[in-house]
Amino acid sequence: MKINNNTLVTSFYSSTLFPGSQHMVSIESPLMLLSFSFSILLLVAILFFLFVKYKYKSIGNKNKSPLPPGPKPWPIVGNLPEMLRNKPAFQWIHNLMDEMNTEIACIRLGNVHVITVTSPELGREFLKNQDAIFSSRPICMAAELASNGYLAAILVPFGEQWKKMRRILASEVLSPAKHRWLQGKRDEEADHLVRYVYNQCKTTMEGGVVNVRIATQHYCGNVIRKMIFGKRFFGKGMEDGGPGVEEEEHVAGLFTILGYLYSFCISDYLPCLRVFDIDGHEKIMKKALGTVRKYHDPEIDQRIGKWKEGCKKEKEDLLDVLITLKDIDGRPVLSAEEIKGQIVDAGSEVGLSDPELKMFSFSTGRRGCAGVTLGSTLTAMLLARLLQGFTWKLPPSVSSIDLREAQTNLSLAHPLLALAQPRLAGNLYLAA
Repeated sequence: MKINNNTLVTSFYSSTLFPGSQHMVSIESPLMLLSFSFSILLLVAILFFLFVKYKYKSIGNKNKSPLPPGPKPWPIVGNLPEMLRNKPAFQWIHNLMDEMNTEIACIRLGNVHVITVTSPELGREFLKNQDAIFSSRPICMAAELASNGYLAAILVPFGEQWKKMRRILASEVLSPAKHRWLQGKRDEEADHLVRYVYNQCKTTMEGGVVNVRIATQHYCGNVIRKMIFGKRFFGKGMEDGGPGVEEEEHVAGLFTILGYLYSFCISDYLPCLRVFDIDGHEKIMKKALGTVRKYHDPEIDQRIGKWKEGCKKEKEDLLDVLITLKDIDGRPVLSAEEIKGQIVDAGSEVGLSDPELKMFSFSTGRRGCAGVTLGSTLTAMLLARLLQGFTWKLPPSVSSIDLREAQTNLSLAHPLLALAQPRLAGNLYLAA
């Protein structure tokens, strides 16, 4: 049997790496031998790197303050396997904290330590007393897409772009003067909602069953479109004053975006996995954004064109305000892409945080936030007009109000249904 040098060297590697083996691995090419040796060295280097990393980390942690209690994490991935097995993640976290009997917990997802709190006192410590530390927005896939690449104010991390957009919103959009300027548009939409409810009442002698969730969601959508675009509907709407197909798509898209902003997405903690979109969040976000921008972008482009051509001279809504902002040299302050990002950003935040009529807010970020809270205005306006204009009771088919929470989000499992009966003369509703 002829044995060359390559076979002898390979036999040595085989007996060294696999002692007791009954078979000899033969590598006839020096190139194959080199590749085999490199693979072994690479494996050893990776194992050594991981050992040093975690050894150094454990030594360094001895000098740091202890983290809040939490589940024991896996190496590298942390508690991501548990998060993926137990959906929705927020319910898993709440259940975990109940089992641990703690109001603060630390859950490691990838290389990120997520601190969760359920205590109002601890929440105040994070958001008020330690505001300077926790002021920035996190980097995440959904926020990047919704803000058109971190161009808007609400979702952009702390930095120069945030300062620019915050300054613009504080002085030009959310100022008390602009709030008063838009009061008529909000009044108009409140009157429209009263007429819509009255039209539902005309369907039967006993009154009309009103889906409170749909009514309030689309009222908020109407207010957003009215203040930003100067119109209630993108299409024709319905004869009874309800939303048309275009408005239903628009509001559904906005709520989808809102539902996935800052949700638990695996690629936010292991960015290398974003290309695989394991949990499907990116696909859902892109589809919802495509739906919303299908209505937004043509309106914005058309309006910008009108101002450039001189066809429009007077500012009538917030879109006009953003377009006409100029610097000291007379150049536009905001690009078309910044405007589009801010419009989606605002549309997802204003009036859409609660479809069951609790609070509507417009936030511009934590640090030095200069925002106008619309919650008291919208809620008081709605409640005053709806309670004065109608008598409310449960429909005959409903025996009690179901306040159970949905399994996948923080909304009620079932929308509120109420039977509305007009209390005033019919001409008052039509004149509203």
